[in-house]
Amino acid sequence: MEGTANVPFEGDVAYREPIRAAVKQVYDPEIPVDIWELGLIYKVKVADDHSVRVEMTLTSPACPSAEALPVEVKERIEAIEGIERANVDIVWDPPWTPEYMSDAAKVALGMY
Repeated sequence: MEGTANVPFEGDVAYREPIRAAVKQVYDPEIPVDIWELGLIYKVKVADDHSVRVEMTLTSPACPSAEALPVEVKERIEAIEGIERANVDIVWDPPWTPEYMSDAAKVALGMY
C-alpha cells in the first residue's frame, strides 16, 4: 500500500468522499499532516446497515495519541449524514512506514 490513493474501500461508494474528508480533519498532534495523507488509514468498509469499519494504524506503538486518534476518527465518521455508527480498529500489520505517506505529506514534512 504505497501512498494514500490506494486505501481499500468496500461498500457504498457514495460514502467514500465524505469519509475521506472527515478523516482528513484528524491530525496527529505531533505531525502537521492529516492522518489520511500520513497513510494511517489501511481500510474502510461501509456495511449495508450504514455502519463503518475502519482499520488504521499509528506511526508507532508508543504514539502518545494512541487513545485519542481512533476516537476522533470514529466521531468524525459518525457525524456524516446517513452513517449509523463507526468502529475503528488499530492494526499493526503491516507496520506503518513513511512509504505509506502521500506525496503531499512528504513535501509538507520536507521529505523530498
